[in-house]
Amino acid sequence: MKALALFATVGTTLLGLPVAAQSQTTFSANLTNGQETTPVNPTTLGGSPRPASFGTATFTLNSAMTELSFTATIFNIDVTGTQTADINDNLTNAHIHAPAPPGTNGGVVWGFFGAPDNDNNPDNLVVTPFASGVGGTFSSIWNLPEGNSGTTLTAQIPNILAGLAYINFHTVQFAGGEIRGQILPVPEPSTWAMMLLGFGAVGAAMRRATRRPLTTS
Repeated sequence: MKALALFATVGTTLLGLPVAAQSQTTFSANLTNGQETTPVNPTTLGGSPRPASFGTATFTLNSAMTELSFTATIFNIDVTGTQTADINDNLTNAHIHAPAPPGTNGGVVWGFFGAPDNDNNPDNLVVTPFASGVGGTFSSIWNLPEGNSGTTLTAQIPNILAGLAYINFHTVQFAGGEIRGQILPVPEPSTWAMMLLGFGAVGAAMRRATRRPLTTS
């Protein structure tokens, strides 16, 4: 009975916690060679190992769910074709794919570099190659009317929110993709704060439930 009373107290406390309104949704992706369906090992045209390529990306879905903006930075992939003498690391295409959980492939739902190029209504892509080194930064916006093969941002939002979309950069050596990262939601600070408040409420309730009343002789 005491346990039931404790859970009732905790449940009531948690339900009473305020929930902050969400103005936007943030996502992140860590891009690696190992996340490709068949993990890749980059080499030069002559077969010598080249530095492992990798990257990071952040995405923001606006509150109206009409724009998905992103910034991605990739390393050890030649974004201009002139950053290295070898051609194997030359970037050819970059896309968002869905629906696909980790370890499986999904079709292109929005291409923003190379082909297909669905970043066209309007074209927001900005590519900033590194001033030194190999790689660069990409930023753009997936706008509401855009999408590959008849799909749209609206149609793909459920996949994105469910973690069933990934960003993929393709090279000369790996036409199927050299680095890939699953696009996953990032908890808002207000969510973490609510969780901490909830844990504190649980602890307080447990202390109250286990505290023995004082007795007098």
